[in-house]
Amino acid sequence: MLKVLSSRLFWGLVLVIGGLLLLLDTFGIFKGGELFWTVVSAVTGILFVTLYVTNRDHWWALIPGTIFIAISALIGLNTFVPGFSETNLSAKIILGGIALSFFLVYLADRSNWWAIIPAGVITTIAIVAGLDTSSSGLASGGIFFLGLGITFTLVAILPNSTGQMRWAWIPAGILCLMGLVILLAAEEYINYIWPSMFILAGISLVVRSITRK
Repeated sequence: MLKVLSSRLFWGLVLVIGGLLLLLDTFGIFKGGELFWTVVSAVTGILFVTLYVTNRDHWWALIPGTIFIAISALIGLNTFVPGFSETNLSAKIILGGIALSFFLVYLADRSNWWAIIPAGVITTIAIVAGLDTSSSGLASGGIFFLGLGITFTLVAILPNSTGQMRWAWIPAGILCLMGLVILLAAEEYINYIWPSMFILAGISLVVRSITRK
């Protein structure tokens, strides 16, 4: 599997065939470039994921594998789903795929606790990017800081091979406090803050109880 993915011949043929199909598509001779890249992206992603499944030491393969699958989904949706290109979901799919890849890296090996940080940050960016355009910049900033705070909270409470990351509570507390203060200033989000705080506190207690056991 690794030989296929590192083969210059394989990638060279893929690029040549894909380029030719796109040219034929541009000239209106043959419509199939998008389908080709949808399939190639999906197959490439599956090959990387299979590489990890067959050898768990290759946890890094989960990152390109998940991202290629997300790219395949995006191309397929833009090509075969009418009106999808007019939505604002494209960025969410790519950012979601990248964030998911880092979450999977952490789940594959608890020593990769660092992967929680890019996963949480990219997830936060995806959420902020998907907010209604009518939302104020103040509210977006509050959600961004709150998302970063939740990310470091996860670093602190989720299990890892090196022990508890108590230092993560410091940036988590500061960022969450900043986010809540900014959101309180955005009046339209006040009704969502207290329920969210209760939910986060409950999740923290449940996770800590499970990890201690």
